[in-house]
Amino acid sequence: MKILIYSANFEPETTGIGKYSGEMASWLAAQGHIVHVVVAPPYYPAWKLSKGYDWPPYRREQWHGVQIWRAPLWVPNQPGGFKRVVHLLTFALSSFPVMLLQAFWRPDVVLTVAPAFVCAPTGWLTARLCGAKAWLHIQDFEVDVAFRMGMLKGAFLKRLVLGGESWMLRRFDVASSISASMLDKLRQKNVPKDRIVFFPNWVNISHIYPLSEPSIYRAELDISLETKVVLFSGTQGEKQGLMVIPDTARRLAHRDDIIFIICGDGVMRPKLEAASAGLANIRFLPLQPFERLGQLLGLADIHLLPQSPDAADLVLPSKLSGMLASGKPVIATCQMGTEIAMIVSQCGLVVPPENAAALAAAIERLVDDSELRSVLGQYGRRYAEENLAQDAVLGRMVKKMQSIRNEKSDAIESN
Repeated sequence: MKILIYSANFEPETTGIGKYSGEMASWLAAQGHIVHVVVAPPYYPAWKLSKGYDWPPYRREQWHGVQIWRAPLWVPNQPGGFKRVVHLLTFALSSFPVMLLQAFWRPDVVLTVAPAFVCAPTGWLTARLCGAKAWLHIQDFEVDVAFRMGMLKGAFLKRLVLGGESWMLRRFDVASSISASMLDKLRQKNVPKDRIVFFPNWVNISHIYPLSEPSIYRAELDISLETKVVLFSGTQGEKQGLMVIPDTARRLAHRDDIIFIICGDGVMRPKLEAASAGLANIRFLPLQPFERLGQLLGLADIHLLPQSPDAADLVLPSKLSGMLASGKPVIATCQMGTEIAMIVSQCGLVVPPENAAALAAAIERLVDDSELRSVLGQYGRRYAEENLAQDAVLGRMVKKMQSIRNEKSDAIESN
């Protein structure tokens, strides 16, 4: 098949949507499909253009058999509500002519990844111009999150934007997302059930697996085998509710057998570092190479998955799949009944969001019970193997693409 992927984030970004869009494209190319992608230059999670991408603004690259077209975008130093909208709009505008040119290539499927939802009209239009099937993949309900967290405000604006979003969603041949609760959200937005597809984030279970010996990071960071590592690794953004970590570390400062490691980058990192000043039991690491991800996740005795209470039912963090594959237990801070809680409760502990006392108690419980840690970690690994293996997830996606390609290419009737 000829597959066109349209995603603001892509390789060489090693976290979040860029990681998954890059892995998907390279996997498809390795399976013999012809893959083109239209993407932005790398900037995430540091919110700064990667070195070498300042100029030229438009460029063409080849990577792992994938043809890449990059279009520029504006990257704010301090992303907020309005700035984030402008940031995404600049890519939607700059990539518009590049996408229209791709219509002459006549792909079989055009897969648009959201965020950024502002790119959805262009992805849909490109597919319609060349007779391709239009697929929209929702990684994050960015519009709902923006209003829920106060990044965007106003009752009239909310009705207008959500109404337009629902209308656009119904234009696609396929609308997919990464969790059961997010699929429910698509149904609530009046997307026909027969167009909704479950397409979870995957994990390479041969790259991330339970280590048979201590992680190499223990020696590099001079962490003894007796010390238990509580690890947060990932993007340090506003939706993560990360400020609970310094508060929790302060409550556990009397435990010299516990150390917190915060690894990654993002807009919240300066606030986290300021809140952690003077705490000897917190250490920060920069974003680590993908090749070492298995060793990094294997460093943890306990993984932390904090979430903001305003966003936990609208997102399913991509980092969770790697945590589960590592065979180590997870503690999530989220409300019961959310998708995160339903998964983590099988392989870890769930505590209320923004509750440092409850999180500290949960950490101590796992630190002091090695058998419980082992059992929960095994459950997590089994869940990853049975539900999130890369070949199985992407294989199902390809079968769906082949199925819709073979259907009659009648335009979708208006709803």
